[in-house]
Amino acid sequence: MSNEASPGAGTATSPEGIPAGAEPSNIASYIDHTLLKPEASAAEILKVCAEAAEYRFKSVCVNPVWVKTVKKALKGSGVLTCSVVGFPLGATPSDVKAFEARGAVLDGADEIDMVINIADARASDKGALVDDIKAVAEAVHGGEAILKVIIETALLDDDQKVLACEAAVEAGADFVKTSTGFNGGGATVEDVALMRRTVGPRIGVKASGGVRSLADAQAMIAAGATRIGASSGIAIVKGEQGSSAY
Repeated sequence: MSNEASPGAGTATSPEGIPAGAEPSNIASYIDHTLLKPEASAAEILKVCAEAAEYRFKSVCVNPVWVKTVKKALKGSGVLTCSVVGFPLGATPSDVKAFEARGAVLDGADEIDMVINIADARASDKGALVDDIKAVAEAVHGGEAILKVIIETALLDDDQKVLACEAAVEAGADFVKTSTGFNGGGATVEDVALMRRTVGPRIGVKASGGVRSLADAQAMIAAGATRIGASSGIAIVKGEQGSSAY
C-alpha cells in the first residue's frame, strides 16, 4: 500500500485558503506529468521527461511502449516512471491487464494506473471488479510498484463510484483515480471528495482530467486528492492557465 499521506476532505488551509502542503512552491510534488496521446513521438516523450526533471514533478506517466525510454531519461532525477494498463477503455480481460502490468513494471515502471471494467461498475458487480483489480494488484505489487485504479467517474453515478472505490480498497489498490481523460468529463471537486470519503485516509486519491490551473489543483487537494494527473503541469506550477484536455 502507498505510504503517501492521504488527507481527507476538509484538509487544513492557510489564511489565504491554500491547502496545507499545496503552496505554489510545493505543487509540483503532487503532479504526474502526463503524455498519453497515441501519436506522441520519442522527441515529445523526452521533452516531457526533461520538464519533469526540471520542475521536480512526482512522475512522468506514459503509455507502456515508452516506459524503458522514460526510465532511462529520468535516471538520477528522483522522478518516478508511471504507465497505464487497460487504457483507456478498461475492456480488456483481467489476465491480459495483469500481463501488461507485469511487463511495464519489468521495463521500469514504478507506478501503474489501470482502468477498471467499467461495465462491471455500471452493473454494480463488485465481485467482478475486485477480481479484475486484484489480478493487476498482484502483478504490480509483485514488482514492488504502486497501483492506481481509474474508475472513470464521468461514466458512473455516485453509487457506482462508491462501489468501484470500495472494490479497489478490497482488492489492495494504493490509489483510486477519477478519469482517463479520454472518455468524457474529468475530475470534479465533488467526485474527489466522494472518493476520499469512501476510501478513507489510508490510500491515495488521484484527480485527473481537466486540471489545468493552480487553482484547479489546489481545489482538488483541498477535497482530498493526494496526486494530480495533468499534461498542463508547467502551467499549473507557473500559476498560468493550461489548455490541455487531460
